[in-house]
Amino acid sequence: MIKINLGKNGPLVSKLGLGCMRMSSVWGGPVNNESESIATIQSALDSGINFLNTGDFYGAGHNELLIGKAIKGRRDDAFISVKFGAMRDNGQRLGLDLRPIAIKNFINYSLVRLGIDTIDLYQPCRLDNSVPLEDVIGTIADLIKEGKVRYLGVSEITADQLRQANSIHPVTALEIGYSLADRQIENGLLPTAKELGVGVVAFANTAEGLLTGEMKAPLPANAYQNQFPRFQGENLVKNLEKVEVLKEMAKDKGFTPTQLAIAWVNAQGDHIVPLVSMSRRSRLPENIQAMEIEFNSEEMNILNTNFASGSLLGGTYLQR
Repeated sequence: MIKINLGKNGPLVSKLGLGCMRMSSVWGGPVNNESESIATIQSALDSGINFLNTGDFYGAGHNELLIGKAIKGRRDDAFISVKFGAMRDNGQRLGLDLRPIAIKNFINYSLVRLGIDTIDLYQPCRLDNSVPLEDVIGTIADLIKEGKVRYLGVSEITADQLRQANSIHPVTALEIGYSLADRQIENGLLPTAKELGVGVVAFANTAEGLLTGEMKAPLPANAYQNQFPRFQGENLVKNLEKVEVLKEMAKDKGFTPTQLAIAWVNAQGDHIVPLVSMSRRSRLPENIQAMEIEFNSEEMNILNTNFASGSLLGGTYLQR
């Protein structure tokens, strides 16, 4: 697995990151088999994937406990990224708590659940202007001085907020949703991150399953995607028509649409880490293989034209 510097002066991490969220119940679904989830994390580490992403609110701490079990005895093999700030109750969002006193409380619980002394990358999951940015970033900077955090990260913020955060303390990485279907960050946020030397950790590469080639309209009644306009009614029908282009290209190249979706994100820059959610070992080989896929100029033009920014109908939680 290729390693890159996360940000201009950041640590070496694998070019592919493992998103651990789906190993826990976040959207109200069932919890995956814990033994398989732990084995998946350990197999990823064995494969050279060291970037592990979690949130202290994933499964109300379950996700951190899971990672803690998986990395026991091999802490140095893992680079652990933790998001904080979201408040949930039985899968329902209650809002954010970004008060300095809350952050200082959150991190101690995370360290205990993970069974470690220092979190590698620590970041607010979002900002809502309830607490001044200076206080949020300043608190993490204090935690870095205390040795509880190594690097500052930010997540799902604007270009202006990224500049402001970086002026308070150097930002190592920006975590943000990015895919062929969600390209709104290309106009301001991505160029700003590159200018500032901030690494980009890109999640939702398949746009919540839209780009897998397996989705059909209408979705099952219990599908969590139903809450987003993109997956409702005629929007979904039209959006799936666009996915046919990706499916056809995948067939011609001998890969899956999911692999091409990951490969496209990977191809957007040496400073971008595709963050892929997995909960089964069987998914590792295909996702690692996706990092080796290349596109010629004609293929890239077809994808960029078909999935031009704003071409898909309806928004998701990524649009605010």
